[in-house]
Amino acid sequence: MSDPIKVEEVETVQAPPRAKVSDAVEPAVASAAEGARQRDYLAGFLAQQPAGGEAPHEPGGALYEGVIDALKEIYDPEIPVNIYDLGLIYAVEVTDAGQATVTMTLTTPNCPVAESMPGEVEMRVAAVPGIAFADVNLVWDPPWDPQKMSDDAKLELGML
Repeated sequence: MSDPIKVEEVETVQAPPRAKVSDAVEPAVASAAEGARQRDYLAGFLAQQPAGGEAPHEPGGALYEGVIDALKEIYDPEIPVNIYDLGLIYAVEVTDAGQATVTMTLTTPNCPVAESMPGEVEMRVAAVPGIAFADVNLVWDPPWDPQKMSDDAKLELGML
């Protein structure tokens, strides 16, 4: 058979030694010209713009952000949250010619504003300076669910 299990009882176990900052070895100092790693090497990374300039109709562009801001001014009448943070907007596309297409849904097909909300979205988006034509596509697939809400909306509704 196998050897019997032996149990060793001890009073205390000595903790391993902790590393100290004074024990650390200083790396060789490299000059900035040699491409030394800065302490915060991600500084400014998120503020960088794509090469080739900013296209106003692309995400981050003035025209696109203007459409998003217009959508954030439209509130669901039953819920005190704007439709963008509520997750009702699935896609926003803006062309060079100033045509905006918004793909959206509603919380339920039986929503009381099912007739008026798409028209209000179209009117508000078309009022953005630089937008020549606005089109709203109302879709039911994928269906809306509370997981599509932004964290701000969840916080506003006490879901976080």
